[in-house]
Amino acid sequence: MLSANNLRKTIINMAYAGSTVHIGCAFSIVEILLVLYRDFLNYPQQDCTSASRDYLILSKGHGVMAQYACMLEMGWIEQQQLDNYFGDGTDLKGLSDSRVRGLEVTSGSLGHGFSVGIGMAFGAKLKATSQRTYIVVGDGEINEGAIWEGALFASHHQLQNVMVIVDANGFQAMDRTDDVLSLGKIEDKFIAFGFETVCVNGHDELEIKKTIQDLWESTSNKPKAIVAKTTKGKGVTFMEDNNIWHYTRLTPETYSQSISELNRVDK
Repeated sequence: MLSANNLRKTIINMAYAGSTVHIGCAFSIVEILLVLYRDFLNYPQQDCTSASRDYLILSKGHGVMAQYACMLEMGWIEQQQLDNYFGDGTDLKGLSDSRVRGLEVTSGSLGHGFSVGIGMAFGAKLKATSQRTYIVVGDGEINEGAIWEGALFASHHQLQNVMVIVDANGFQAMDRTDDVLSLGKIEDKFIAFGFETVCVNGHDELEIKKTIQDLWESTSNKPKAIVAKTTKGKGVTFMEDNNIWHYTRLTPETYSQSISELNRVDK
């Protein structure tokens, strides 16, 4: 079932099975990806390789466990693959990898996925297709200059078929984003670069859905941007707004605590 709580449980189980990291940054994009997969992404015959599919670019590729959890619900990967996460012979990596069916881009190097997505949107415009491109970036990621080069290109070419969603959880790998390199008001920057831009609560599924609908229904020829205010580690209280869970692995105790807390949400 495609629900935020189920996706978080899948992420916790993957992280524990693989003794791996990046839980907090996967949790912060759960509702964003859920709404995109459930309500907007077009995959003809549910085929993630269809030539006429929409594109979802996870430029913050370290959040890929959230995308794997969605792909499990879509039937594109098997539970056994998640149970063997980071095990011998696995195809699933800890970063988005275009060699995995259903992932569009290899995005371990931050900032690059954004420009790849802009290129896909430009190609779709040149071919006059109805395809849409969604690009999910982190707020720390947009320190990268390649982001703003791509933004200039998208605005110049009036790529109204592209939507950037910023996971503004306030952290990057080592500290709060404002303490590493202050971004000011992210929405003002995208507006200045020629994007039609809206801020949302990144954990409110209804607000996210309505905002995406409204932007697509806009008559503007500008590219679209959503700044989603999120909480890193959302869903497990001891992980929320605690950047230690960018690089901390689960122990049997913290795994049990996490699952117990998520199970209580279902009751």
